[in-house]
Amino acid sequence: MAFWYQSIRTKLTVWYTLLVLSTLVAFGLAAYYYTRNQLSGNLDISLKNEVRWVKDFISPQASKVKPSKQSIDALLRKKSSQLPQRFIGPLPPEAEEADEIWNHIFKHSLVSAKKTFIQVEDKRGDIIYRNFSLGLDSLPTPEQIAYDTTIVKTTWLNGEQLRAAFYRDKNFTILVAYSLGDLGDVLENLFSIFLYLIPIAVALSILGGLYLANKALAPVHDVTTRARKITVENLDQSIPPREVDDEIGRLVHTMNDMIHRLHNSFAQTRQFSSDASHELRTPLTIIRGEIELALRSEKTPDEYRAILSSTLEEILRLKSIIDNLLTLGKADHGVYDMKLEEVHLDSLIKDLYDDSEMLAETKHIKVELKKTEPVTIVGDKGRLRQLFLNIVDNAIKYTPDGGHVAISVERQNGTALVEVKDSGIGIPKQDLDKIFDRFYRVDKARSREMGGTGLGLSIAKWIAELHRGTISVESEMNKGSKFTVRLPIN
Repeated sequence: MAFWYQSIRTKLTVWYTLLVLSTLVAFGLAAYYYTRNQLSGNLDISLKNEVRWVKDFISPQASKVKPSKQSIDALLRKKSSQLPQRFIGPLPPEAEEADEIWNHIFKHSLVSAKKTFIQVEDKRGDIIYRNFSLGLDSLPTPEQIAYDTTIVKTTWLNGEQLRAAFYRDKNFTILVAYSLGDLGDVLENLFSIFLYLIPIAVALSILGGLYLANKALAPVHDVTTRARKITVENLDQSIPPREVDDEIGRLVHTMNDMIHRLHNSFAQTRQFSSDASHELRTPLTIIRGEIELALRSEKTPDEYRAILSSTLEEILRLKSIIDNLLTLGKADHGVYDMKLEEVHLDSLIKDLYDDSEMLAETKHIKVELKKTEPVTIVGDKGRLRQLFLNIVDNAIKYTPDGGHVAISVERQNGTALVEVKDSGIGIPKQDLDKIFDRFYRVDKARSREMGGTGLGLSIAKWIAELHRGTISVESEMNKGSKFTVRLPIN
């Protein structure tokens, strides 16, 4: 059951249904109130027009209208068979004229599509006309009506709600009213339509939402199924890409990139483990062999001293490998200390130059300090020294006897530029992108002879990137290499 609450299909369907329901309810309310306002407004306009018509019709004939009781009695006697017998009899001439006027108004009211109530009072407040919709009832007349002014208000007649327009001049008070029952029927019908329509629309939206959700999420299910089949043992596989570059297509592309990175990472880890094991096994094997040799037979003190010296050399090499591995391990996990301070690179390079002369002395390599411009950056002085020492040491190791190494530091385009150029054996083009990988060597046998661990350049690259800088290399076989480090000054 919890699956349905957590399912994206359910959530999409619920949100889609809520959106449809909210839209329909908002539309229904807006339509209902708009229709009610429009009908009410049109009703008021119709009432005012009716009042104006009656006024315009009887005003020119006001002299013919006798404000007496006889006129209404005559009209009622003529139009209703249900009146008492006391109204039957001959009509006077003035009643005949009035009867003609009221008869015309009566015919006009019959043409109206609405049930019209018309009532006319004389200036004394006596009713001189009312149509048959009123019967013998009378509409209440507001006491305060300004002359030549039309007002519209709601009133009641025998429990029926009416909308009435009132007009008064010096001769008459005219009342025209429509029943609000018809208006209520229209609004009630409109409300009923929405009352039936909204549940049907909600039911359809639920079905449509489920269909659309299943349709939209079917590729996600397919991607999930295929992704489950990819494990550590088959990271060389990938999810078949989609032909359409939509959200699912981009998801597949991203997952394939992730799988590719994982494959490379696992391959690099396996290679790293293999290389680390091999690098650690070599000095341990040498140490073991020399100790076994020392124990096999009696040796002279000089022979023991030579064995111990060789063992110490391998131990130091082993310690160097372990220290470098620990450094890179901390770097991988982001666990390292940074002592930031102002570092004068020119002074640092000068000190490094003095040390490099000692390193190069045994191979008769000439170390030259070509340029030292004053450059100050913010960084970790100890790590920066390790960075440049690894590069210089690498240059000296791979430079034949009698060669030369040139070091320079300068300011260029807002960066500190440090270059180490040697006349060494060079690096093949196909290996230039790999020399910063851990334990990678162009010539592994020769590297071990020179005492290299294959981690120096990896550490140098990490330190450069730690200081938001870059390290690059240019090389030509049998002519030498040039390492360039760029560090931001600010």
